[in-house]
Amino acid sequence: DEVAGQVEAMSALGAPFGVNLFVPPRGAVDAEAFRAYAAELQPEADVYGLVLDALPVSGDDEWRAKVDLLVRRPVPVVSLTFGLPDRDDVEALRRTGSVVLATVTSTDEARAAERLGVDGLVVQGIGAGGHSAVHDPRATPDDLQTGELVRRVRRVTALPLVAAGGVDGPAAVRELLAAGAESVAVGTLLLRTEEAGTSPVHRAALAAGPASHGNSTVLTRAFTGRPARTVRNGFVDRHDATAPTGYPEVHYLTRPLRQAAARAGDAERLHLWAGTGHRSAPDGPAADVIAWLSGA
Repeated sequence: DEVAGQVEAMSALGAPFGVNLFVPPRGAVDAEAFRAYAAELQPEADVYGLVLDALPVSGDDEWRAKVDLLVRRPVPVVSLTFGLPDRDDVEALRRTGSVVLATVTSTDEARAAERLGVDGLVVQGIGAGGHSAVHDPRATPDDLQTGELVRRVRRVTALPLVAAGGVDGPAAVRELLAAGAESVAVGTLLLRTEEAGTSPVHRAALAAGPASHGNSTVLTRAFTGRPARTVRNGFVDRHDATAPTGYPEVHYLTRPLRQAAARAGDAERLHLWAGTGHRSAPDGPAADVIAWLSGA
């Protein structure tokens, strides 16, 4: 219902837009590893008077309902992340006239997406902020900067490519276009703009980082059970090595703790999603950032 409302609101603006879907995970978290991790995290929750649920909560993010919605109410673009769905879903979305994009982090994933019949690829390099789109959540994404990954993917497919990850300014945009991308997507560089819904503690971390760690970033499963790039903080240092693979189970486990940390302004226990280009993220209007990146 929330997505349906957002689609209607965006449609009323009269500009092209897309809907991004999380492809449901295949397999479940290791229950014993999950319980051990929940016990490990309980002292973190004690700080806020919370009791973490040691029973894994799963789910598919209402995948079927969202696909059915987008078939009934087509949108210009549907992008997919975290893996590839069944061919029937891709074909159903394409029949409505939607352009379907799959996010990939390797040439193998690019080939698989092309075989599925998508219209284009979002090529995500290792420097991207937030969740990695790697199709196997147990795997660590290839340590390739976006430009090199785009060049490799371009050699194995003629599909249109959208380059993403680690963009820190106009020079990076030009490099990615020269590498073979048709366009460039940015996320982190918009997180400090006036229109972004970023929390005050997250904005501060993007600018300076938690006091104890500076503002370096790290790829970790500690917050959600899936590789994701965040500004390094105490939570990552304490729990990265023991975090199990398991999305969305670990996401649901840590969500109350992360919400409490956000309310308290606690940068040491909050996920602070950020790409490697976050030091260049400016404040001000989002339109100014886009104009800067495009050389307008």
